[in-house]
Amino acid sequence: MSSSITYVRYEVLRTVRNVRFFIFSLVFPLILFFTIAGPNRNVSLGGLPFAQYYMVGMASWGTMAAVIAGGARIAAERSVGWNRQLRITPLSTRTYFRAKVLTGYMMALVSIVLLYAAGLSLGVRMPAGDWVRMTVLILVGLIPFAVLGILLGHLLTVDSMGPAMGGIVSLFALLGGSWGPIGGDSGVLHDIVQCLPSYWLVQAGHVGIGDGGWGATGWIVIGAWTAVLGVLAGRAYRRDTNRA
Repeated sequence: MSSSITYVRYEVLRTVRNVRFFIFSLVFPLILFFTIAGPNRNVSLGGLPFAQYYMVGMASWGTMAAVIAGGARIAAERSVGWNRQLRITPLSTRTYFRAKVLTGYMMALVSIVLLYAAGLSLGVRMPAGDWVRMTVLILVGLIPFAVLGILLGHLLTVDSMGPAMGGIVSLFALLGGSWGPIGGDSGVLHDIVQCLPSYWLVQAGHVGIGDGGWGATGWIVIGAWTAVLGVLAGRAYRRDTNRA
């Protein structure tokens, strides 16, 4: 147990000391939020007050980057043989991945708190229960992205991880509506984006206008992406282990 706690603490310290990661996952969403939502705080978007929609959109963007970044640390450790050294220590595989996911979620929570504070400063108001329910939905919606980070960390090199992570997060954010809704309320494009987990991350903001939550479709999409990516990540890990 002590070795597990020590490793988790090591992961947290290493994440906190990564200045570039802080800028990308915490500062950029805040800058965009104030730049775009500030002048539009009195208009509506997607049925929500603009500031509330954009607060959740920026939270989805920043938190996706935070949890997928765990894969970048895995790729870096693979490149120097660090994960191979860890396998001959008492540290279990489950603890290794748990530490990566926990640190990603820790950073995601920091991003959420900062953006909620920014939203409050621009007049976003909801009952306390809606804030809690929206946060829970966002955290659940991040599960497939945490698994995606583990998958990418075992497939890509450390040099290719940065561009791949930036491109994938940006694509999910764009199609999911983090920077503004796309696809309208019906049609083929609307049906396609509904199949993406990032779409449901952004839709978590609708609990603030009386929606009960995602409904069955949202839960099925999040569950399906998590299951498929989990199988692929398991295969990638076993292949990587056998090769080492």
